[in-house]
Amino acid sequence: MADWEMVELHRNSGNWGKVVEEIVRIEKRVFPKHESLAKSFEEELKKKNNGLLYSKMGGEVAGYVMYSWASSLYASITKLAVKENYRRQGHGKALLKAAIEKCKTRNIHRISLHVDPSRIAAMNLYKKLGFQVDSLVESYYSSDRNAYRMYLDFDTD
Repeated sequence: MADWEMVELHRNSGNWGKVVEEIVRIEKRVFPKHESLAKSFEEELKKKNNGLLYSKMGGEVAGYVMYSWASSLYASITKLAVKENYRRQGHGKALLKAAIEKCKTRNIHRISLHVDPSRIAAMNLYKKLGFQVDSLVESYYSSDRNAYRMYLDFDTD
């Protein structure tokens, strides 16, 4: 991943609009319409206790991770996506690791996420970084699509 950088998006960033626009384009391509936050992405980002990191390569957004923390003990990875032409280059892993580190700075004890069991590459990435399957959530995405709830626990000592 030569010539790339990890950036945290802040509401007062001068490039907020441009970055959100690029992320919404990725969101529309990667997620089915009923799972996409494309129409409400900006509102989601403005919510309290939400964070977004994105990887930038050659001046464009290559991928992003959105996370939230409902309490001081628990956080969720709500979105992780990488543009098709930047996949298998380490962006997803770098984004997820960075989000985990951000959560650790808040003394979070557990991070959870949901993943479609058929997304083998995503499952393998999460497992590689220490996430474990907690349970199967039936009809999570739609009536015929389930999800695994996965979690990562860590000591904050």
